[in-house]
Amino acid sequence: MAMEWDFILRLCVAGACGTVIGLDREYRVKDAGFRTHFLVALGSALMMIVSQYGFEGFLASHDGLRLDPSRIAAQVVSGIGFIGAGTIIIHRQLVRGLTTAASLWATAGIGLAAGAHMYVVAAAATLLTLFGLEVLTLFFGGIGRRRTMIVFSAVERRSIEKAFRRLESRDYAVVSYEVEAVRTPEGVVHRATLIIRAKGTASEESFVDLLRADPDITVERIV
Repeated sequence: MAMEWDFILRLCVAGACGTVIGLDREYRVKDAGFRTHFLVALGSALMMIVSQYGFEGFLASHDGLRLDPSRIAAQVVSGIGFIGAGTIIIHRQLVRGLTTAASLWATAGIGLAAGAHMYVVAAAATLLTLFGLEVLTLFFGGIGRRRTMIVFSAVERRSIEKAFRRLESRDYAVVSYEVEAVRTPEGVVHRATLIIRAKGTASEESFVDLLRADPDITVERIV
């Protein structure tokens, strides 16, 4: 009975560590939040416990038989990639969700550590993961500028071109630019799809205000 309580403690530690990381992702409004991270850590710890202790009765009844308990744990590391891949969104030249996928992968490792009774390692890895997600962003977040896709439309094509020139003349780099004519019940509307990146100290959101200030422009979607 004491061993079962020890297993439950391992699962609780793993779930707590996963929840802490998931709360950070929830705060950042990411698709994989505290529930997903909790389940990943809990499941990883459970797989580790099963791989270590789940076959003791079978091994006891078969003399000379040996099993490698690390094999099941190793499959967790590769299997978690399927969940991580589900959080990554690739659209045109944009990639979103890589950091969340990496946090899930790290959470799986933390769950394995907790399941292996390595509580100090699991706690240290949780703190280091939060350090990478928050503290590094605080100090070095301004170095890299992420790309943003914005879709906007106007009745006149020249309004689209004017907005494009205005964006290019500001502190932004237009990575790609595409305009198509779309027929609607009200008539033909010109829709532009821009992938844009802020330069220097320019705000990554102010270009949206720049477009919305134009009465001829309708901002449809921001990714």
